[in-house]
Amino acid sequence: MGIQKDRVKFNVGGKIFETTATTLAHAGRNSYFGAIFDGDWNLSDSCKEEHFIDRNPDCFAVLLDLLRTGYLHVPPTLSEKLLFREAAFYGLLDHVRTATRGQFDGDRLRFSRSVAGQAPGDGTAIRGAPDGGCAVAHGSVVHVYDWNFEEHPTINFDYQRINDVGWADPGTLAVAACERLNRSGASAGGLALFSAGSGILRHRFQVAHEDQFKTYTAGALSFSSDYKIFSSCKGRSNEYGIGVWDLITGKQIDFYYEPIGWSLGEADRVQWLNATNCLMVATLFPRKDDCYISVLDFRDKNNMVWFWSDTGAPASDDRRVRDAVAAEEGMSICVVNEYEDLGFMDLRSSAGTVRWCSRSRLVMKGKLPEEPCYPKLTWHEGKLFSSMNDSISVFSGPDWVLTSRLRRSYGGSICDFSIGGDRLFALHSEENVFDVWETPTAAII
Repeated sequence: MGIQKDRVKFNVGGKIFETTATTLAHAGRNSYFGAIFDGDWNLSDSCKEEHFIDRNPDCFAVLLDLLRTGYLHVPPTLSEKLLFREAAFYGLLDHVRTATRGQFDGDRLRFSRSVAGQAPGDGTAIRGAPDGGCAVAHGSVVHVYDWNFEEHPTINFDYQRINDVGWADPGTLAVAACERLNRSGASAGGLALFSAGSGILRHRFQVAHEDQFKTYTAGALSFSSDYKIFSSCKGRSNEYGIGVWDLITGKQIDFYYEPIGWSLGEADRVQWLNATNCLMVATLFPRKDDCYISVLDFRDKNNMVWFWSDTGAPASDDRRVRDAVAAEEGMSICVVNEYEDLGFMDLRSSAGTVRWCSRSRLVMKGKLPEEPCYPKLTWHEGKLFSSMNDSISVFSGPDWVLTSRLRRSYGGSICDFSIGGDRLFALHSEENVFDVWETPTAAII
C-alpha cells in the first residue's frame, strides 16, 4: 500500500485536529477514514483543505491518539459509553477492544466486573459471543449483552423453558426449547434463530419424518464451520436423536436416529469436532444413571465411529460423569466427576477406557456454597477449564497440572461458564449475577 505523508486537517465539532494519512491508515479500509481516501490513501479533492465532522471532539482526540500510539487512555471526565458510541461511528470498535484487553490467556485472567441479572430464578446457560458479548438464558427468556454490556431487547421464546442457546454468528442466536402448538395451530418453541441486536425471530427449524412435520424438544446445540447447526431432539414417536439443519437455507439435511439402549435425544452436550468432521454426543448423570458418549460421522449415514458407556460398571458417585468435552484437535475426550477428578479417553482406541486423574485434593478449603453445582468443562487454546462450586480451575500441559484458579466470593456456586471472544463468563446460581474475567493488557514501558 503506497501511503502518502500528506497532513490532514479535521474540524470536529468546532475543534481543529491535524494528523497524517499514515496515522489514519491504521484505522483500516472499512473505517470512516478509509472512506474519505482512495485506494492508495490519498485524500479526495473535496477533503484536501479541511474535513468537517459534526461529532464529539473530546472522543475524537482519544480515538486519534489510539491510532497514533496503539494505546487507549480515557480521561476520567469522559464517559466510556459515549466513547464507545463514537468509536462505533468511526468504525474503530475493534481497535478499542484490542487496546482495552490483552490476548486471551487462561493463566493470566483477572476479574473485570460482575453484572447483575435481569430475571428471577436460576440461570439455565451463559454463552460468550465471538465479539466479547454474551447471552444469558433464564427460564423462557434470553438476555443479550454486547461487548460493552449494554443490554439488547430480550428474547422471550414462546413461554417455553429454554434448554440451550448458542451463537450462530456474532449477530445471531440459536435458542432451543420444547416445541408445542399454540391456540391457532401454529408451531411455538422448538429450535429457532433470533437477531441478537433486536430479539426478532429470524427462522424456526422444523423436524420432518416421512414427509410429516413432528413436534419435538430441542436440547444441546453445536455448530460446524460449514454453517450447519446440530441439536439433540426428543420427539413423541421415532424421531429421537440428533437433528442437522443448514443455517443458510434453514432446511433439515440429516437426522441421526437413536440406537436402541442409547439416549441421543436427551444429550446434555453435543460438540462439533472440526479436525475429524464428526460430532461428539454425551448424555450424562443425573439425566441418566448410565453415561453415554459417542462420536458420529455424518459422511457415512448413521455411522457411530466411537462410543463409550459406563453401563454395567459399579455404581459409585466418584466415577459418575457430570460433563464431557472433546479436545480441540479431536483426538481425546475429557470427562469430570462430582469431585473434579478428570478422566481422559483416547479416541484412537476402540476400547473406550477412562484414565482418571484425581484432583480431589485441589478442592478449595472453607465453607462450601449452600447449593453446590455440578462441574462443567471447557477446552480452549490447549488448556482445560473446569468449574467446581464457586471457582474455575485451569489445567495445562501434558499432565494437566493445575496452573491457576479463578474465584469470587459473591454469587455462590457457578452453574455454567463460557469463553467468548477474549473473555470468560461465569454464571452463578445463588445470586442472579455473572462474572467477567479478562486478560489485562501489557504494561506500557
